[in-house]
Amino acid sequence: MDLARSYDQMHTLVISQAGQIRLGEVLRGPSLERAVNVKSVSKTVVAALMGAAIDRDEVLGVDATLGQIVPDLIPASADPRVADITLADLVTMQAGLERTSGANYGDWVSSPNWVAYALSRPMIREPGEGMLYSTGSFHILGVALARATGRSLLSQARQRLGNPLGIRISAWAQDPQGNYLGGNEMALSPLSMIRFGEMYRLGGIWQDQQVLSNTWVETSFVPRTRSFFSGLAYGYGWFLGRTQGHNFALARGYGGQLICILPDLELTIAITSDPTRPARSAGYFGALMRLIGDIVPIAKTT
Repeated sequence: MDLARSYDQMHTLVISQAGQIRLGEVLRGPSLERAVNVKSVSKTVVAALMGAAIDRDEVLGVDATLGQIVPDLIPASADPRVADITLADLVTMQAGLERTSGANYGDWVSSPNWVAYALSRPMIREPGEGMLYSTGSFHILGVALARATGRSLLSQARQRLGNPLGIRISAWAQDPQGNYLGGNEMALSPLSMIRFGEMYRLGGIWQDQQVLSNTWVETSFVPRTRSFFSGLAYGYGWFLGRTQGHNFALARGYGGQLICILPDLELTIAITSDPTRPARSAGYFGALMRLIGDIVPIAKTT
């Protein structure tokens, strides 16, 4: 914990092993029960909702295309290849479209129609041929899921994740058309983050209830592409890597919001941090990964 206390950005650290909370520490900021902005951890939540929709046969699998699900939302000015973008392309951020994150984020969320703006970006790569980290891809995915299921993203999150996990999910940002933002600005408490991570660690099960299919969980942890920024592999909403000889899956949000699962150690870690400060791979995020690496040998002895 001395290392964690030395990070002035860190707010909370929760460690669960074998289903038991081993450490729950508030270094600064709200309590462990208080929901906070988890930033792009939201992307992993939307990926889970995609799995829930597929489990219910509401969409025709990961290969369903925008042309099949939401053809009316594709602007006339969009590249013809946009209609062939699949849900798999969106959930792995391989749509090929110019990014709406980073320096482009402000212009995107200032636009009068976030979906049309994102779909009208130039095609930088062929769909499915490499990760271009973009919140716009997840927002398009969220809107497509809302259309396919007949439920808003908020309703899906509450009924398909919040209710079975026993966690509160409050409304969050919406676009000008009233669609809930896919991929950013959701709020979860650190203890809720632990429950979400534990559900994945346990193959989609929480307290004897199958929240997501084991098939979806397993396929989520298959590497599909790789992040240019961190070098980590990426599956369906999860960054994937190894530390101290153990595989991990990571949900990551701006500023240092993390859910980390190390399945063979029965370990789930949740970290919240100052959401206004960056956490780059060569800076605070790298420090958090070193902290997780330091937790591993301790977990192996318990």
